[in-house]
Amino acid sequence: MPASQKSLDDGAVGGPRHDLQGPVMEEELDEKYPNRPHNKSRTFFFGDLIRLFNSLNSLKKQPSGPRVARAKVGPHGKRGQTSYEMREALIKRFISRWRNDVGTDFYPALRLILPEKDRDRPMYGLKEKAIGRLLVKLLKIGKDSEDGFNLLYWKLPGHTTATRMAGDFAGRCHEVLKKRAMINDDGDMRIEEVNKLLDQLSMAQKEDTQLPIFEQFYHRMNAEELMWLIRIILRQMKIGASEKTILTMWHPNADALFNVSSSLRRVCWELTDPENVLDDEDTGVELMECFQPQLAGFQENSFQRTVERLGVDPDKPEFWIEEKLDGERMQLHMISDDSYPGGKRFGFWSRKAKDYTYLYGSGFEDNHSALTRHIRDAFDPRVNNIILDGEMITWDPETDKIVAFGTLKTAALSEQKNPFQGTGIRPLFRVFDCLFLNDQNITQYILKDRRKALESAVKNVYRRLEVHKYQIAEKSSDIEPALRQIVAEASEGLVLKNPQSRYQLNSRNHDWMKVKPEYMLDFGESLDCVVIGGYYGSGRRGGGLSSFMCGLRVDQNHISAGANPIKCFSFFKVGGGFRAEDYATIRHMTEGKWIDWDRHNPPNDFIELAGGDRQFEKPDVWIKPNDSFVVEVKAASVGPSESFKTNYTLRFPRFKKLRPDKDWQSALSLSEFAILRTKIEQESEQKDFKVEGKRKVAKRMKKSLVAGADSKIKTPYAGPQTKVFEGLNFHVMTDMLHPSKKTKAEIEQIIKANGGDFFAGPTAKENTICIAEKKPVKVASLLKRNNTNIVKPSWIFDAIKQAEIDGPQRPRFLVPFEPVHMFHLLDDMRDSVASSVDDFGDSYTRDITPAELGKLCESMIHPKSSDFTADMLRLKLEERGRGFGEIPGNIFTRCIVRFVPGSKEELASPERGMDFVIGKNRLLFSGGKIVENDDAENITHFVILEEDGDTLKTLRDKLSKRRGPVPRIVKVDWLKESWGEKTLLDEERYAV
Repeated sequence: MPASQKSLDDGAVGGPRHDLQGPVMEEELDEKYPNRPHNKSRTFFFGDLIRLFNSLNSLKKQPSGPRVARAKVGPHGKRGQTSYEMREALIKRFISRWRNDVGTDFYPALRLILPEKDRDRPMYGLKEKAIGRLLVKLLKIGKDSEDGFNLLYWKLPGHTTATRMAGDFAGRCHEVLKKRAMINDDGDMRIEEVNKLLDQLSMAQKEDTQLPIFEQFYHRMNAEELMWLIRIILRQMKIGASEKTILTMWHPNADALFNVSSSLRRVCWELTDPENVLDDEDTGVELMECFQPQLAGFQENSFQRTVERLGVDPDKPEFWIEEKLDGERMQLHMISDDSYPGGKRFGFWSRKAKDYTYLYGSGFEDNHSALTRHIRDAFDPRVNNIILDGEMITWDPETDKIVAFGTLKTAALSEQKNPFQGTGIRPLFRVFDCLFLNDQNITQYILKDRRKALESAVKNVYRRLEVHKYQIAEKSSDIEPALRQIVAEASEGLVLKNPQSRYQLNSRNHDWMKVKPEYMLDFGESLDCVVIGGYYGSGRRGGGLSSFMCGLRVDQNHISAGANPIKCFSFFKVGGGFRAEDYATIRHMTEGKWIDWDRHNPPNDFIELAGGDRQFEKPDVWIKPNDSFVVEVKAASVGPSESFKTNYTLRFPRFKKLRPDKDWQSALSLSEFAILRTKIEQESEQKDFKVEGKRKVAKRMKKSLVAGADSKIKTPYAGPQTKVFEGLNFHVMTDMLHPSKKTKAEIEQIIKANGGDFFAGPTAKENTICIAEKKPVKVASLLKRNNTNIVKPSWIFDAIKQAEIDGPQRPRFLVPFEPVHMFHLLDDMRDSVASSVDDFGDSYTRDITPAELGKLCESMIHPKSSDFTADMLRLKLEERGRGFGEIPGNIFTRCIVRFVPGSKEELASPERGMDFVIGKNRLLFSGGKIVENDDAENITHFVILEEDGDTLKTLRDKLSKRRGPVPRIVKVDWLKESWGEKTLLDEERYAV
């Protein structure tokens, strides 16, 4: 029987596979991959794979490292295995069994072991809540039943047994499923059958087609197998073994081949025999094969330290400074192909291996191209083939400015449809590296030589494809003016590069270093704020409150007549710095006082969130301010935020201590915070510029729009009359063209009927909103001055429509400006406007029309193309107070420590001497840095073993003469207990 006709039960390779376009039959695969391996026997049962996962998981809790291995000495004096070595042995044993019993095609198993790396299967479009709903239907249980509640509200504590699984969705599913499992023994589904159904699930995007697939899994798997299946679907495996370890166990060249191809399928089908190793040239970048690009490391705490990490030659201390672009990392491949009109064929891939050739073009004559049809003159005639690395950004030809990243897909799709419109935003490819040229892989050449190759091969095509500029620097002080310039221009940041470095695939190293205006000078203030909400944790803190929302007390200056005097505005969230005993104290103080948050009936009399009905940052539970407690926190900075009602928030807040001596009325108020903020801003202006704040956030509303109407009103206005524009001034300059036509006079009458005022000039009143949709002389004059925003008339009607929907009983809510509303936009408003919509352009605050929804769906590109790294995610989550700082590998990230040698007696004590050694290792493991000189820059802590009078006196004398922030002197116990609590504890408890 031909392989293509085998059923899944008969063999490992039968049945259809799927790619992004749909099912791919065995005949097609054999034709495309003529040398691909075929397994000789049926694949393992899915349960065999689950046993591997469980075994690897059990080793995650065991200590590892050389010291542990030395302790495990056998009866014959042989060293025992570390947990890492045991993990390797387990994987190697599984692979060996597969080779012997199944065959040489490991792809069916590997795509389940590393589902997040399998780019041949589309995303499922399923998250925890959607899977929870499917299981509720599948099990025929009520939504309000105990198990239904536990599945749908998996982050909250369960009613009974599921409490310990809070925060672990797959674990919660296991608790529910094991009570209703169809089978209790091992399931009878094989790995290849699982893959077939998962392929079908990835194509089924509706609940009624997804449910029958889940039913098949449910009838043939036990509860534990279903739990791991859910983790595979969510791509949240955490099996305790890295991608590199697993690939290397299959073949010594597997990791290298994956880095240059991004394909698990190719790794498995080309590397079947571990004895046959590849040459270096076989693991280099290849034309039309997506590689894993080199990434930039993160900046250090000072410019000097960042430059040192670049590793430049001390005798030739040259490094390059480039602007960090706010776009999507993209690689361009071009080969000579006479079968293509124009003689060249192109391929485009993102950093996550998403193929964008369909969008940016496959050739010079591609009529659906958003880019390639415009870059015929970009390459030297001698270039036969090339691979370029760069950033795809959006450029606005009217303002000659780069536009925010969120508009890139829309710009590309618009350029596809209207390639020569001349005025619309368009994609621009900025190239900063060349990795392959005329059949030669040049990744092993140094950056300076690769740059020469790039400049000789590529010519700029104005605002279509351009070679990214750089400046040469020799000292760290050269960074400051460059960073000041990008801050002034609201750019993304800088990238520092070592020109002597070679290109390292799939590596985030120090040859390239990002410098973003991310960290501001120390806020320098401790704030006493009242807790008004709580969030349940996950993992180790699942089932209990792990982070809290704090608010600012609404004082007499902000309370309106008849309002509840016991009220707070949301201000920030904090989750780092709490010890187990702090959580215990909080539970004792607030027992019985927490109230579940009801989004349909929010406690607006006591707590007010940002976002109106959208309820930004809503907590899981809330507490009345007069029943609550006060915490003392410190933070890196304070900055504007639309996510909190105060319109400000703290960046990187950290719990310092509980304040049982204070009640809610003693906590910080809105008026007190305003005074404090003014003071801090004045002090900051006088301090030196350091690696500070992200891009300065634009003010919520600056000047706006265009207007001016002197026409007589001819038609009475008969539409809705609201107070939505009360207190706002408008200047209408042109008629409305889209989505319907209205004259200036009609627009002015509508503004007046809904509470607004209009004036004849844009400066007649402060903060006048200017309205226009065409470019007559007076609008062109404003555009040339480039000092005011111009809003399209459609915003007026969207604001009125939403006010009419909200009704008079709700507080006035003014729809914020969105990109679709703006005719002209100043740079300092771009971030604010972009934040009003999601990545696809869908409004956060208003109901869109069917026509808008249709356009949105046309331009939508799947989130699989997202260019978000784990480190970026960690920083974002930490910034938003999600408690990521409690991970052991992260808690000391911002600590630069000098360990002060103690007396000989102290160090001679085995126990105390070991405390020093362990403390250093834990600090390094958790992201901290150690310096060996008392005078080193940016030291945050001096750590000592015990209080020693002479040592302390000498140290304090030195610190008294030190310029800048004074480091803290703490006992080594601070490191020990922070490690034990898995969070950075306040230093005052350990100060000496």
